[in-house]
Amino acid sequence: MNIGNQKVVSITYKLQEGNKSGAVVQEVDSKEPFVFLFGAQQVLPDFEIHLNEKAVGDSFEFGIESDKAYGPVDENAVVDLPKNMFEVDGKLGDIVKVGNYLPMNDQEGNPLQGLVVEIKDEHVKMDFNHPMAGKDLFFSGEVVEIREATAEELEHGHVHGPGGHQH
Repeated sequence: MNIGNQKVVSITYKLQEGNKSGAVVQEVDSKEPFVFLFGAQQVLPDFEIHLNEKAVGDSFEFGIESDKAYGPVDENAVVDLPKNMFEVDGKLGDIVKVGNYLPMNDQEGNPLQGLVVEIKDEHVKMDFNHPMAGKDLFFSGEVVEIREATAEELEHGHVHGPGGHQH
């Protein structure tokens, strides 16, 4: 069986910044492989393009330029927010520290992550860019399993069971 639409795919991979000799950002091994529903827009489009038609046991190596990954850094996504938004009883919460990512919501209530960049007297500077924005990506790994998606997985648009969503 080969990878294609409506298949559940399990892979191991190493993600490096830039190219094959770049800093390792993430590693996923065979103990807990990355499992996803191919064609369900759960991964970067170029990621699927490079995995399409691969079979179990096939290895892969490919790069994705930043513009086709998480895009360029958007300076408009770096904002000063009132410090009191982060205060509890007049004090900053313990997790509000430079370098920490904070779970937040946008104006429509959608969840997002913001990086604390700077803490000033009246404001906290937050960066809402994806952590990999502006960076080229390099993936290497192996296909470890391919199976047909169940009708329920296709209906829900995601994988169920081990490595997938639990209901």
